[in-house]
Order: sequence, then C-alpha cells, then structure tokens
Amino acid sequence: MVRVGIVGALGYGGGQLVRILSTHPGVKLTYLSSELEKPVKISDILPNLRGFLDVECKVYNAEEAIENCDVVFSAQHPGWAMKEASRFLEAGVRFIDLSADFRLRDLRTFEAWYKMRHESPHLIPQAVYGLPELYRAELKTARLVANPGCFPTAAILALAPLLKEKIVDVSTIIIDAKTGVSGAGRMALKLDFHFPEVNESIKAYNVAIHRHTPEIEQEVSVISGQQVAVSFTPHLIPITRGILTTVYAKLTEDTTSQKLTELFREYYSADYFVYVLDPEIYPATKDVYGSNFCHIGLKVDERTGRVVVISAIDNLIKGMSGEAIQNMNLMCGFDERAGLDSPGIEP
Repeated sequence: MVRVGIVGALGYGGGQLVRILSTHPGVKLTYLSSELEKPVKISDILPNLRGFLDVECKVYNAEEAIENCDVVFSAQHPGWAMKEASRFLEAGVRFIDLSADFRLRDLRTFEAWYKMRHESPHLIPQAVYGLPELYRAELKTARLVANPGCFPTAAILALAPLLKEKIVDVSTIIIDAKTGVSGAGRMALKLDFHFPEVNESIKAYNVAIHRHTPEIEQEVSVISGQQVAVSFTPHLIPITRGILTTVYAKLTEDTTSQKLTELFREYYSADYFVYVLDPEIYPATKDVYGSNFCHIGLKVDERTGRVVVISAIDNLIKGMSGEAIQNMNLMCGFDERAGLDSPGIEP
C-alpha cells in the first residue's frame, strides 16, 4: 500500500481527494492537514464523510508528513508549494501540487501573471505537467507533478488533435468557457460568489487577463510546434461544479464533422477518460458530474470554414483532484483508472 498525505484536505479540491482516495485499492491515507489552529475530526468539516471516515485532520507539520507519507498532495493556495516542495523531494517523498506554482516553465511568465516571486525556480525544470493524455510516459517516473488548471485541462483536450495535425489556423483560436462556482474554492469570500450575486445570472470575468491563459498557451504551443496566443474568456454560471468549454478555430483544409470525429477518436484511442461523441451530439456538464471523464463533441461549420469543439469536465475531478489521482496512479504503477473508474452522477 502507498502511504498518501493531503495538505489542504478541507477545501473543495482537498475534500474530493479525501473522498476518492479513501476507497482507492492501493492507497492508505496516513496524513491529513489543513490551515488549522487545532486538529479536527475531518467529518466535522466534511459531513459527507460521517460514518465513513472519521480520521483526524491535523495542523500542518512537515516532519510528520514526511515521516508518514510516500506521496503528498498539496491542495494549497499558490505560493505554498514552492516553499515546501523541496523538503519532501529531498526526503524521497513524491509531490503532486494542485496549485499553479510549477505549471509554467518560464519563470518570468509565472511572476508576471501571478504577481509573486518564485521561491524555488530550480524545481521548475523537474516538474512534469500533469496532463496524462500528453505526458503519460514522463509522469511514470516523475517526482514532482504540476497538476493542470481546470480551464486548461478542458481547453487543451479540445484542441490537441487539431493542433497535432495542423489543420487549424492557430492565430484564430477563441476559447469560451463556463464554470461552476466551486471553481473559486471553498474559502472564496468575495461578494461575486455569494448566492444572490450568482443565482439566475451569468457573467464574464478576468477577460483577457485570466491566469490560466499562459498555461493554455504554453501547452498548445508545445503541441503545435509554434508559439500560440489564444483569446480566452471564462464565465461564471449558477451551477456548483462543471466546466463547458467551446473552442472556435479557422480550418486550414476542407473536412467534415465525421472526419474530425474519427481524428479525435484515433488521437485519444489510448485515453480511457476522454470520450469523443458522435457527430451532432454535444456534451453537457451534467454528463460528467462527479466523474474523471472529459466528453468532447464537435461540428464543422461549413459556412464559415471554422470548427467548433465543445468539451465538458467536472472542474473538481478531471479538472483538479481526479486528474491528480490519475497522475499518482501513473507515478506509483497502479492502473491509471484505479479509484476513478466510475460514471458520473445522474440526474
């Protein structure tokens, strides 16, 4: 059994890690902590675990975590992992960071977008970007994993086959994404996320300045083999969880929805968690609610010469904690589907 710890176990992402890993066949949860003044029983904060998992969530102590863990997930705010990761790595503990601290390979880009000085730039080259559909081989030997953001996961999966085959004009890419309120995190206390502000409304935010933009651009540039800039606009919608991403791009050759569907299916033929729908069928966030799946549907707009690709994920699972566990499975030699092989919740 692999001994696993979670730092930041009481947030939305951390809570999903606890829930899924508590039934993982190859894992024993040996350490849970959060930003607390005193230890608490985890089911007192996460009542869905009552009667199922009543372990203690502790005040963070690095030495105790290192002593009791083979793998540690950090579900903390940006800036925390860059200060703490090195001590785990030096002790031989594998480290999976769910924040943005190691996602961007260019230090200046990170500091410009996140408005903070990176305190462990020497670790950035060691980090493997944790999108298994792109970096499966590298993840199998990784010691430090930079888990992707939720928006980048949905957008990159929607774009990758098109960019690999170079059949879209990269200068025309537009990404329009809608997300549930849980994406803001459990401790998001801003007025924007209060029920009366969100309910019965939809609004764009961080237009042209969202911090996931350089992450998307970094990875699509790698896939396409050239520098790519995208137009990315996120929207907040009144649902708890889920991301629906619609990508538009100009085609560089004549094709059909059927041919592109076949292209996507071939590209993702080895990827259990990516499901490509039949032509004229499009995904919904409810279809993947609570699951680690990404559903993709597409349409060639013959009138405009564009392709429209729509992807749906659960932002807390495939967009965060589920993907982190998928990465752990690869790192530890488990079946990639271990602990995650379940359908979404319906209705």
